Amino acid sequence: MGTVTPMMQQYLDIKEKYNDCILFFRLGDFYEMFFKDAETASRELEITLTGRDCGLEERAPMCGLPFHAAESYIARLINKGYKVAICEQVEDVSEAKGIVKRDVIRVVTPGTIIDSSMLDERKNNYLLSIYKNKNCFGIAAVDITTGEFLATSINWGNTVQKILDEIAKYSPSEIITNSELYEDEVIIGNIRKRLNSYITSFDDAYFSDAKAIEKLKSRFDNYDKQFDGYDFSLNSSGALLEYIEQTQKVSLAHIQSISRYKIEEFMILDVSTRRNLELTETMREKSKKGTLLWALDKTMTSMGGRTIRKWIEQPLINVADINERLSSVNELKEKFMHRVEMRELLKRVYDIERLMGKVILGNVNCRDLVSLKNSLGQLPHIKNLLNDLTSDLIVRNNEQIDGLVDIFELIEGSIMDDPPIAVKEGGIIKSGYNEDVDRYRKATTEGKTWIAALETSEREKTGIKNLKVGFNKVFGYFIEVTKSYYSLVPETFIRKQTLANCERYITQELKEIEDTILGAEEKVVELEYKLFLGIKEKIAGEIDRIKKTAASIAELDVICSFAEVADREAYCMPVVDTDEQIEIIEGRHPVVEKMMDQGAFVQNDVNLDMTDDRLAIITGPNMAGKSTYMRQVALIVLMAQIGSFIPAKSAKIGVVDRIFTRVGASDDLSAGQSTFMVEMAEMANILINATNKSLLILDEVGRGTSTFDGLSIAWAVIEYICDKEKLGSRTLFATHYHELTGLEGKISGIKNYCISVMEKGEDIIFLRKIIRGGADDSYGIQVARLAGVPQAVLGRAKEILKDLEDADINKREAKIRKKQIPIDGQMNLFSIKAPNKSSDEVIDELKSIDISALTPLDALNVIYKLQQKLKNDS
Repeated sequence: MGTVTPMMQQYLDIKEKYNDCILFFRLGDFYEMFFKDAETASRELEITLTGRDCGLEERAPMCGLPFHAAESYIARLINKGYKVAICEQVEDVSEAKGIVKRDVIRVVTPGTIIDSSMLDERKNNYLLSIYKNKNCFGIAAVDITTGEFLATSINWGNTVQKILDEIAKYSPSEIITNSELYEDEVIIGNIRKRLNSYITSFDDAYFSDAKAIEKLKSRFDNYDKQFDGYDFSLNSSGALLEYIEQTQKVSLAHIQSISRYKIEEFMILDVSTRRNLELTETMREKSKKGTLLWALDKTMTSMGGRTIRKWIEQPLINVADINERLSSVNELKEKFMHRVEMRELLKRVYDIERLMGKVILGNVNCRDLVSLKNSLGQLPHIKNLLNDLTSDLIVRNNEQIDGLVDIFELIEGSIMDDPPIAVKEGGIIKSGYNEDVDRYRKATTEGKTWIAALETSEREKTGIKNLKVGFNKVFGYFIEVTKSYYSLVPETFIRKQTLANCERYITQELKEIEDTILGAEEKVVELEYKLFLGIKEKIAGEIDRIKKTAASIAELDVICSFAEVADREAYCMPVVDTDEQIEIIEGRHPVVEKMMDQGAFVQNDVNLDMTDDRLAIITGPNMAGKSTYMRQVALIVLMAQIGSFIPAKSAKIGVVDRIFTRVGASDDLSAGQSTFMVEMAEMANILINATNKSLLILDEVGRGTSTFDGLSIAWAVIEYICDKEKLGSRTLFATHYHELTGLEGKISGIKNYCISVMEKGEDIIFLRKIIRGGADDSYGIQVARLAGVPQAVLGRAKEILKDLEDADINKREAKIRKKQIPIDGQMNLFSIKAPNKSSDEVIDELKSIDISALTPLDALNVIYKLQQKLKNDS
C-alpha cells in the first residue's frame, strides 16, 4: 500500500477533526472535496465526480467548486441537513516552507449561518441548547447574526409539554442537547415530528456545572449580576457558548449578556394553538400570507419585522406592560403626521443588528459599512421627531437611542460612498482620510500621466506612429511595435517578447516609471485594507451603544406598525385589566376580513366571565362560521395582550394566562394515531394544563368516534370545565351534539349560542351572525347540496334521515344522569314521559336499575332499549 502525498495527509489530518462535516478544502481558486465527502457532495450538489492521485493505489474520489460561488452550494448542503467545515490557507504562500498551512476557519451549521442570502431577514435564526436532568430542563437560545441570547429553566409541572411548547416558540433551525435528552426517543421524536430542526448531541462535559460556569465566567465580566441564582439554564448556556465558539472560531463580542426569563412571564401557547391560530404561518401552505403576522406586520425595517414576530409569539400577561404598549400605539395612531414621517425615516434604516453581527464575525464589507452609515444618519431626525411624543414607552426608547454621530462621521470620512465589494483590492478609502494613501494614490495617478507622456514622446522620437505602451501581470509595462515599423526601433529599446504581428520592448526610463507606479499601487491597496480593519475595530468597540439603539428602533417600528394597521383597518383600543370578563362588541376576524371585500365580514359580539357566562355552547351547521368566530375571539384576546389595537367597536379584555385550542381534526398516520386519538391527546393536554385564567377554544370535541361515545365525552368535558373547583376556564365550545344545549340552566355558567341561518326552499343562506339559543338543525343535507353532491344521493339521504329521526332516542328529549352526586338542577332521567306508561315491565325494570352505577353511555343504551320495547308494545 502506498503512502499518501503530503497535501493529502494534511487533508486527512484536518478531516479527522471534523468527521461529522463535509470539508471544503481550499486549493487555489477552488474548494475541493475528497473520498466520501466528494461522493456525497457530487450526489447532493449534482457536480461532476472525478479523481486525484494521492499516493494510494486508487485515485481519491474528488469534486470541486469555485471559491467565489461557494455560498450557494453551502446553502444547498445546509438545507439538506449537512454541516460544512470551511478550510482555508492560514499563511502567506510566499512565506510557506513546504506545504502551506491550512485550517478550518468556520463550521457552517443550520443554526450558525451568517450569510444574509441564506437567511430570512425578517425572522430570527435560532440555535437552541437544551439540557435535561431527569424531569427538569435548561434551555438557551442564540441568534448569532444579532447577538441575542436568551435562557430559561423548566423545573415543575408538566415539564415535557412545557419544553416542547417553548421549543415551538423559537422554531429553531438547530438544536444541540446533552446525551440524556438525545437518547430520550419520546421527546426527540416529538421535536422531529413537529419541527424541521437539525438535532445533534454535544459533548456532555460542556453541559457539566463546572465547565458551564467556567465558560460563562470567562465570557461575561458581570457574571455574578447576570446569574444571581443557580438553575439548569446555566448548563445549557455554557454549552451553547462553547459550541458557537468551536464553530465560529472568532470573537463573539456582540453577545454581551444573557437575557434570563421565566416562561410564566408570558402567555403560554402550545404547539397546537400556534398552529390552529395560524400566528406566523398557515397550516397548509406554511406561508406568511393569511396569518396574524401578515395582517399586523407593516414594519419598515428587518429588525422591526423580527421584533413583531417575537411579540406575537409571546404575548404579555403583565397588565401594566400591555397598557404601556397600547398607550404608545394610541399616541402614534392619533398623531398621523408624526407616524407618516417616522415610517418614512425608518424606511431608510437598514438591518443594524445583522450589520453589527457581520462586523463582529468578520464578514463585513465596505458596502455594509455604508449601509450602516446611512442608517445612523437617520437617528438624529428620528430623535427630533420623538421629542414631541409623551407616552412612556416611546419616551424610554427615545432616551435609549444614541445619535451615534461619532460612528457616522468615522464612516463618512473614511469609506468611499460607492465602494467595491472586495476589501483587499483597494478603492475603498476616501481621499483626505490618510496622508499615506493620498501620497501613494498621487504617485499612481501621476505615474499613469507619465506613461501617457512617454508614449507620445517615443512616437515623436522614433516616428513609429502606432507605438503604444501596454501592461500585463507577467512583463509589467512594455512598448509594443508592429512588424511594419521594426526598422525604426532604436537601440535603446530592449526586446522582451516576440509575438506573431509585433514585438514588445522596455526602456530604462519605462522601467523606472514602472517601479514607482507598481510599488505605489501595491502599497496603497495594502494600506487601505489595514485602515479598513482599524475602522472595523473602532465600530466593533461601540457594539453596546449600537445594539441598544437598534433594539429601540425595532420596538418603535413595531409600535408604528400597530398604529398604522389600527388606523387603516378601523381597530379600537381595548381596555385590558385583571378582571375576569372578556367582552367584545362587533368583533371581526383580523385575517379573514382582509381576504373579503370591505364591509362584507359579519361582526359578532362575545361575552365571557367567571360567573354566569363561563362557557358558551355554540351550535349551527358546518360552513356557517363557528370555527372562524371562535378563532376570532382567541386572536382578539392575543392581539390585545401583545399591545395591539383590535378589530372591534369596543372591547374589555381580562388577561388570560394561556390560550388553548382544540380545532379541526387530522390523522397523525406517521405516529400511528387516528383522528380521535390526536383529538383526545390534545383534549387531555388542555384539561391537565389549563387554569381558571385560561381561555379555551374547543371545536367539535368527541366527533371522531361513535355518536354516543362522542356525546358522552363532550358532556363530561363540559361538566369538568364548568366546575370551578376543577377548572372554571372561560370557554367557547362548538358542537353538533344539539343535546348539549339542554345543559343551559342545568349547569351554572353555561349559555347557548348559534349561528343564524335562513332557509330558502331546500337551500340555506348562512347569515354568519351569532345569536342566543341553540340551533334547531345541523342542515347537513343542505350543506351537501351547496358542496355539489349529486341529487340522487341527496334524495336518498333525506329518506334515510327521516327513518333515523323516527328511531332516534335523542329526538325524544332523553336526559342523562351524572355518575357522581348530581349538581343542583341536574338533568333528570325520570323527566322522560314514556310513550306507554301502562307497561309494568318497563316500570319494573326502571325501578331495578342502580342509577349510581351507570355511566352516561350505559344510561343512553338502557333508555334506547326501553324505548324500543315500548314501541313494540304500542
